[in-house]
Amino acid sequence: MINNDVLRRLRYALNLNDAAMMDIFALSDYEITREDLLHLLKKDNDEGFVATSNEQLTFFLDGLITYNRGKKEGAEGDVVQKPRGELDNNTILKKLRIALEFKEEDMLYTLKLADFELSKPELSAFFRHAAHKHHRKCGNQVLRNFLQGLTVHFRQSDQTDESDD
Repeated sequence: MINNDVLRRLRYALNLNDAAMMDIFALSDYEITREDLLHLLKKDNDEGFVATSNEQLTFFLDGLITYNRGKKEGAEGDVVQKPRGELDNNTILKKLRIALEFKEEDMLYTLKLADFELSKPELSAFFRHAAHKHHRKCGNQVLRNFLQGLTVHFRQSDQTDESDD
């Protein structure tokens, strides 16, 4: 999956406006203008499209963790680290799991909302160390369905809340 799709789908699923997205980037000490953000959110065939780099998506995901969970204890004055390692679907899924404070059951439920069935062992294989014999690469289909399930999960609850008023 291309990074721009992940960014766009998360924005929609979590109902984030431009200001919130810019705040999330800022939480990782990555300053982005509204204009630059809008270029990242364009589809690849739109005029003005700019590809989201792995580093930018990592900054966003790390900022989302802080946005949802707060700063780590003792993080004041710590040196901000540059994103390290490869950003793959496994890492994206892991960062989303942390940001949303999801347990295995939450992850499986979210996938089920997108009509995608996965067993606990299949899911846990995505979170294992790459050198582990049971580690599996997370494919685009799994990530895409997880993001779709997030949309159903968060947007459905928004609509339910509105109908209660």
